[in-house]
Amino acid sequence: MERKIKQSLIDWKNKKNHLPLLMYGARQIGKTYIVKEFGEQEYKNLFYVNFDKDSRLDSYLSISIEPHYVIKTIQELYGLDIEPETTLIFFDEIQNSERALSSLKYFAEEAPEYNVIAAGSLLGVKIKRERFSFPVGKVQIVNMFPMDFEEFLLARGKASLIEAIKQCYKNMSPMPTVLHEEALLEYKSYLVVGGMPAVVNAYVEGRDFTELQGFIYSSYVADMAKYTSASESVKINEAYDSLPAQLSKENKKFQYKLIKKGGRSSLYGEPIDWLIQSGICLKCTLVEQGLLPLAAYQDLSSFKLYYSDMGIFSSRTHTSMSMIDNPAMQQFLGALTENYAAIGLKSNGYELNYWASNSEAEVDFVILKDENIIPVECKAGEHVRSRSLQSFMKRYNSPYSIRISAKNFGEENRILSIPLYAVFCIK
Repeated sequence: MERKIKQSLIDWKNKKNHLPLLMYGARQIGKTYIVKEFGEQEYKNLFYVNFDKDSRLDSYLSISIEPHYVIKTIQELYGLDIEPETTLIFFDEIQNSERALSSLKYFAEEAPEYNVIAAGSLLGVKIKRERFSFPVGKVQIVNMFPMDFEEFLLARGKASLIEAIKQCYKNMSPMPTVLHEEALLEYKSYLVVGGMPAVVNAYVEGRDFTELQGFIYSSYVADMAKYTSASESVKINEAYDSLPAQLSKENKKFQYKLIKKGGRSSLYGEPIDWLIQSGICLKCTLVEQGLLPLAAYQDLSSFKLYYSDMGIFSSRTHTSMSMIDNPAMQQFLGALTENYAAIGLKSNGYELNYWASNSEAEVDFVILKDENIIPVECKAGEHVRSRSLQSFMKRYNSPYSIRISAKNFGEENRILSIPLYAVFCIK
């Protein structure tokens, strides 16, 4: 399947004297696949080691992590010639080898001619929890996410539909009705299927994908037990399982009491941090003012949590495609829509923030675009009346706002109407 992050890897390869590349991302999103494919297509040789399955190299790194020793050890241990310009060295699941992670610094300083990529599913958790010697300033960091809606459409063979969406977004002109309706149908499918590559592949091939979603969820739960203490893994799981209840509320601010009676930040702060650092949840923080820089006006105690994949969200709430258009589903559909928009914006590189004003008005997202602070509102249907956008724009003099909904492209009163299926265009 085509992944847009591959272009970032090609740009990295073509950059002169590039640093080692470190790829973050949750489990099962395709990190290993895309890097191995990139290595096989762009290099003469690929050296691959998974530190979760193969500990031989890690044991030798206890002696030295000097690059030329590492290269010599690889060549002798695995019988592979490592040529600086034509070989890609890929350290996978690098969170299981602190010495390998530390070696990246020395590849940057002493052997920049070598091409090194490292990836890890729980890298963020390991670094924060175990005080790893992180190569600060010596690596280029790339964040990878599940497949976004554009990549989903590519997998579905809908390249021409993508081009039509991009063109209408560029001109802010309505999509032809037949294409608009086709794109909305694909969007509804994405809400249930999500962006895990194996799940998308099963859906495209007409196979049952729900078992795979259950397997991925189970692997997340297994990680909670494998990489934390027994008591902490219970709390992480409790916080994770509370997400449907958290997101179904009209006020989606995360509430500890919804996890269990007596829940508070001192009990669940670190478990929530684990969910974020592992990449399986996205955090959206309250900003009290729509002013630059946004980080200066964050209320770190007030936040919303979203699933990082729509398929896992739908699987955990037993949401099927036949339910999406059910009138009884309309209230919860708002939660799915907002979560979808959060994934789309985060995948495009935006930091997630929201704004609220004394419970009188709330804007779903506030993003920094072209040095302008832009309010973004999400609606599941075509009923789009809301005073929150106008209130924010008037108070902070935003040049325009964005409303994501089932309506077609358009513009009125400085509000850009962006269809649900076009969130991937908001670069």
